[in-house]
Amino acid sequence: MNFYTRKWIKPEDLNPNGTLFGGTLLRWIDEEAVIYAIVQLGNPFVVTKYISEINFVSSAKQGDIIELGIEATAFGQTSLTMKCEVRNKITRKTILSIEKLVFVNLNEEGIPTPHGKKEITYAYMGIESIKKSE
Repeated sequence: MNFYTRKWIKPEDLNPNGTLFGGTLLRWIDEEAVIYAIVQLGNPFVVTKYISEINFVSSAKQGDIIELGIEATAFGQTSLTMKCEVRNKITRKTILSIEKLVFVNLNEEGIPTPHGKKEITYAYMGIESIKKSE
């Protein structure tokens, strides 16, 4: 699982108990997962279809740094399925896990449409691209 996004827990992220508000964390996860789906499917028209049971394992408090991990687990004809783990960056303790998030590829009219993908693709910027951009 790749952990690309990190968040620093600030006062505005806390619930009345002084821990990370679950709704805020779920918003971050949905945003991270849809960005991942858009990049993988090469289409900005992607929507959340399904999120399985959300398992809150531990909490995060102000000042913690957390990281969100996303991994593609299956490609359907019009969908991409992923799993997610959120953990404390310093302690590596799991904060939340979601076994299944499903995103659907849409056309410009909002109709599910085949994406033609069968495996994860990675966008690497080669040394020649780096030199050209300098």
